[in-house]
Amino acid sequence: MAIDRRKVLLFGSAAALRFFLFSAFPLLPDLLTGRAEISTPVTSFKRLQEGLFLYTHNVSPYDGGVFYQASPSAPLFLPLFALIPSQLFSLVTALLYILADLLCAQSVIQIAESGVASSSRLFKSPRKDIRWDSVAVGAAYLFNPFTIATCLARPTSVFSNCAILYAIASAVNHRPAKSMLTFAFAAYLSLYPALLLPPVILLCHDESMVGEQPKRSITASASRLSSLFIGSLSWFMIMSYLLTGQSWEFLQSTYGVHLLLPDLTPNVGLWWYFFIEMFDSFRHFFLGVFWLHLLGYVGGLCIRLRKQPLFVVTTLVGLFAIFQPYPSISDASLYFAFLPLYSHIFPLMRYAFLAVATILYATLLGPAFYYLWIYAGSGNANFFYAITLVWSLGLSIVVGECLFAVLRDEWELERPEMKGKDVRRI
Repeated sequence: MAIDRRKVLLFGSAAALRFFLFSAFPLLPDLLTGRAEISTPVTSFKRLQEGLFLYTHNVSPYDGGVFYQASPSAPLFLPLFALIPSQLFSLVTALLYILADLLCAQSVIQIAESGVASSSRLFKSPRKDIRWDSVAVGAAYLFNPFTIATCLARPTSVFSNCAILYAIASAVNHRPAKSMLTFAFAAYLSLYPALLLPPVILLCHDESMVGEQPKRSITASASRLSSLFIGSLSWFMIMSYLLTGQSWEFLQSTYGVHLLLPDLTPNVGLWWYFFIEMFDSFRHFFLGVFWLHLLGYVGGLCIRLRKQPLFVVTTLVGLFAIFQPYPSISDASLYFAFLPLYSHIFPLMRYAFLAVATILYATLLGPAFYYLWIYAGSGNANFFYAITLVWSLGLSIVVGECLFAVLRDEWELERPEMKGKDVRRI
């Protein structure tokens, strides 16, 4: 098999850059690990280390209120990390996160090479010839500053993102069983990927129908893939049950944290400040409202954009980066990984400059406002929450612009005579 020299150069330079930053600036990873913009209560590497310490001393990691992560309770993380010698812990974890980033990039490249973003079974964009090279798409992910900062901070969300991208890559490459298994692992690591199940099933169904005779109905495909997803997820749960001393207490300490939001540590999301100000008597009602708000996007997008399930996944990932309980820039970097796949719709976007300027504004001022509040004492929580609102606004503009551009692209396919003409609401 021929070796793509461009991929080798891309992966080698990206890995070298990350390893250089880990080794040349040994205090930088610990600094980034403590940043509220990167680490959350459910993904923090420091809390992973606390859980590892408890695990190696034969104490349940979920006895206290510090450890909320689902993934390290399973057969992979805690037993795996416990095998690493303490003197090599920093080096091995750095290499592990670098490899995870490279696997994410390889998955993004495979998605780009499939061409599903612009030409799928049910939809072929009139601009399908306008697209980035797959290596350029991978480079956009690997050299994204948000991706590099996330790798250095080592949150466990890196593995969730890796599982999501690998599941999508498997789906577009006609491997639905592998896609469901990996996607179940992503949902196991973090709760919100489970909401991506309907569009992922649609994507697997559409890709499996290419050239298949006889055609399988969507109902049969959904039943088969859902059963595989539920079975895989159940296996991960049972393994966690066995490794935690045959106890289900990890469910309350992991997924219950996502659903009930007991830890209101500041982050770049919208939930923490709202529930700090919330009276306890209204707390459960608004928790339900917030979760129903997230759930409501899934059905509407799957129905309206049935012909483009990959774009449904992309849009939902962007919405989750804004509206999930504990978001971070890691979630934004996952959304930005999908955007270059839709370079054919970039000319249709109207407010691209405003969106980029808003995100850069929030990125630069966010750490300053957090410092003024927490360290300098010259500000209050409103400082940081205000800049998180600007961050969410920037992401909302990007999501809305992409949605408008895709709908306009579909409309021009239906009405070619309107291509390039302005549309006004009457």
